[in-house]
Formats: sequence, structure tokens, C-alpha cells
Amino acid sequence: MKPEAPRIVIISAPSGAGKTTLVRNLLARLPVLCFSISATTRAPREGETDGRDYYFWSEAQFRAAIAEGAFVEWEEVYPGRYYGTLAEEVARIAAEGRCPIFDVDVRGGLNLKRQYGAQALAIFLAPPSLAALRTRLVQRGKDSAEDIERRLNKAQEEMAYAPQFDQQVVNDVL
Repeated sequence: MKPEAPRIVIISAPSGAGKTTLVRNLLARLPVLCFSISATTRAPREGETDGRDYYFWSEAQFRAAIAEGAFVEWEEVYPGRYYGTLAEEVARIAAEGRCPIFDVDVRGGLNLKRQYGAQALAIFLAPPSLAALRTRLVQRGKDSAEDIERRLNKAQEEMAYAPQFDQQVVNDVL
């Protein structure tokens, strides 16, 4: 008999809406949760550590892992920029008897929800408005003006997926 899939929590949001801040807050308050570290081909941002925030891989490493079936879900979020959830991460957390929490983009969140069905709690974290999101992206100082515009355009598209999540939360106050 196949063991029951672990109960998982998915936090998805447009870039800059606050999902990482919310996930860190939940992890500090709820020891049953364990962060599922995603793999990505993007470069680390200031303060990020390989194996803690992400597994930072080359595109060749990522493509090899796709070919090996190492991912529960993966996506090319931007051209040449891949993100994915490793099956071994989910298994590691389940073996610890803990509940994986995912900080993933909107499509990744929906893919995880499809994979885990009723075992998943999928939460869409929305910014108060696109104007507020623009302000947050500018204030965090991590993106060029071009990247901010690209993220805002993508955010507008992603907002349309909100009704497919189990819960929708507007992140105006943590």
C-alpha cells in the first residue's frame, strides 16, 4: 500500500508580494513546518546561501535533473531561469515527520496543488494593489527598472490564477 502523501502548505504570490517574508514568519512560529528548498538557475541575491535559500544550479545541472525525473514540479519562469521542487526535498521533510512549506511562484504552486490534491493547502498571497507591488519592488532594491516592469506584467497575469487556490490573502499587514 502506497504511503499517504505528506500534508503540504503552498505559499504562492507574484514576485515581491511578500511570500518569503510570510514563509519565514510561519517557520519561526510553527516548528512542525519545514522549508522545502527549491532549485534554481538564477544567481544568488545578496545574503542568500546555497542549500539554505535555494540550490543554485547551472542550467546544465537543472536540465540533467529534469531528464532524471528529480522534480515534483519545475518551470522555466523567465527565459533561461528555471525553478523546481525536488522530490528528495519533499521526501526528506516527510521522513522528519514534518510538513513541507513551499515558497513558489503561482504556476509552481498550482502544479504542486495538482500533484498533492487534498493533501495540499494552497494559499495565494496578493499585494494590496499593483501600485503597492511596484513600490515594494523598487524599495527592495534588487531589480533593475526593466526587471521590475517584467515582474509587474507577470504579476498582473498571475493575479488571474488566485481563484484556483484554496485561500486568498491580501498582504497589506503581515
